[in-house]
Amino acid sequence: MKDDLGHPVDLTAPARRVVSLVPSLTEAIAATRPEALVGATDWCTHPADLDVPRVRGTKNPDRAAIAALQPDIVLANREESRELDVQRLRDAGISVWVTKIETVDEAFASMARMFTGLGWESPGWLAEAQAVWDVPAVASGRRVAVPIWRDPWMVVGSRTFTGDVLARLGLVNAFGDLPDRYPHVELSEIDRAGIDLILLPDEPYVFTADDGPEAFTQVPTKLVSGRALTWYGPSMLTARDELLQSTI
Repeated sequence: MKDDLGHPVDLTAPARRVVSLVPSLTEAIAATRPEALVGATDWCTHPADLDVPRVRGTKNPDRAAIAALQPDIVLANREESRELDVQRLRDAGISVWVTKIETVDEAFASMARMFTGLGWESPGWLAEAQAVWDVPAVASGRRVAVPIWRDPWMVVGSRTFTGDVLARLGLVNAFGDLPDRYPHVELSEIDRAGIDLILLPDEPYVFTADDGPEAFTQVPTKLVSGRALTWYGPSMLTARDELLQSTI
């Protein structure tokens, strides 16, 4: 099998020990075969009762700790993982499966391919989640902006999973035509006429009622779950309804 970037990954038997460096995929493995998950990052918060060794963060994984867990395979993501870390793990003889996900359809196809690569059957929740999203978009047309950081301000731009989620909800990403995936912008470019709603997720920047909304004087804001907006995996079972309630 080859991962999403075309790198061959050879397992002689179904994976029994998996380390995940991607919160979305950690949740996916935990929901499918929890006994196989032997390590995860500090950012892997779901399921809430997850009790496995931690291997630091997505951008600075503890490679020695990963090796000590003797995984059959490590799960990474092109956006969330550094190429250097992936290569060093492979150089150490550790198999790494890298995902690339920029749309909802890619999320389902990527996870199905990953489970096949692990030597597992595709889980029932994956088909259920795909059915949830396999419906026409709600006719809204509202223009929204999604900041992901402040000082400096950054927003969701083009070619992102989040942008496709917005489109599936019938929303228009006000910055979706910019060339960068997560462009830096001025506050005045977000808080302006022509934008109907600003969605403030709780990750990667933790926007809260006291940190974020006060910056905007012209456009209404709504706090939303970053997991619903940016995670693929079991969260997609409920994310669509959750986001519709927040935006429509």
